[in-house]
Amino acid sequence: MSLPAEQVRSRLRGVAVGLLTPFDDELEIEHEKIAENAQNLYDKGIRTFLTTANISEYHSLSQDERVGVTETSVDALPSDACTLAGVGGSTPEAKDLIRAYDRIGVDAMMIMPPDHTYIHEQGLLDYYRSLASVTESPLVPYVRGFDPSIEYLASLTRVEGVVGIKYALKDPVKLGASVAAGADDVVWVDGLAEPFAVSFWAEGVEGFSAGVSNFRPEIGLELFDALSEGDWERASQLRNICLPYQNFRDETGQENSIQGAVSVSAVKKGLELAGLNGGNVREPIRPLAPEEERKAEELYSRLEDDIESLIE
Repeated sequence: MSLPAEQVRSRLRGVAVGLLTPFDDELEIEHEKIAENAQNLYDKGIRTFLTTANISEYHSLSQDERVGVTETSVDALPSDACTLAGVGGSTPEAKDLIRAYDRIGVDAMMIMPPDHTYIHEQGLLDYYRSLASVTESPLVPYVRGFDPSIEYLASLTRVEGVVGIKYALKDPVKLGASVAAGADDVVWVDGLAEPFAVSFWAEGVEGFSAGVSNFRPEIGLELFDALSEGDWERASQLRNICLPYQNFRDETGQENSIQGAVSVSAVKKGLELAGLNGGNVREPIRPLAPEEERKAEELYSRLEDDIESLIE
C-alpha cells in the first residue's frame, strides 16, 4: 500500500538516495543487486528512495525496464520506505508509466526534467496537470536543465497533486524567492546533493538528494541532522568532506568537454568501494578510465578517513 501524501511530504524532509541500475557484462539489469542495495541502504537509516532517476540511467531504460526495476525496489523495501519513481516523455507515455507505477505501489512520481529543446512554461504546467489527472499519487517535479521564472516555480507548487519540488538549479536566490512565492505545503528538495545543502537550506529547502550519500549514507543522515538542528558549523564540515568526490563527479572524463560525464560511473565506483553493487553503465554513459578508477579509489580513501574522524 502506498504512503499517503502527508507521509510523502514527511519523507521528502530527509535524505533521498538514488537507486542506481547495475548492468552485467551484457548490459542486462541485475535485479537482485538493486534489491541488495535498497535493503542495505534502508538498514543504514535511509527511508526515501529514488528509482529510475537520472542517476539510475532513466534515459537508457525502456518503459518495461523502468517498471521492472521500480517493482524490484518497491518489493525489496519495507512499507514505511518512500519510493519515488521517474516519469517522463510524451504525455501518453508518461501517463502509461504512471498507471504502471500505481499498480506496483509506488509512493510518488518524480516527474523528470523536460527533454524538449523548446519549452513553454504554461505548456509545462499543462503537462503536469494532465499527468496529475490520471493518478492519486503525489507528484514531485524535478526542475533542471532550463531556467524558469519565479512565477512559473510558484505556479508549479499550486498544481493539484504536487507535494514537492526537486530543485536542481545553481541559483539559491531564485530558490528563496520561489519558496516565498509558492504554496506553503510543498516541500522543496535540494536536487544538487550535499554541496548545495547548506546554502539551499537557508533559502527554504527541507531535504536533499544524495551525492556521496548514495554509497555512504551516514554522511547524508548526519548532515541532515546538523541542518535540522541549526548546527551550521558541523553542517559545513560535513558538506566539505563530500566536496572532493563530488567535484570528481563533475569532471568531463577523457576525450570529452561536457561536465559531469563521469558522474554515474563515479557513483557506481563508490558503491563498489563501499561493498555495494555498482555494475556497468549503458551508452551514452562511459565507464571510468583506469586512471579515473585510481583517482576514485584515492578520493574514496580520503572520504573514509574524513568520515572516521568526523562521524564515527
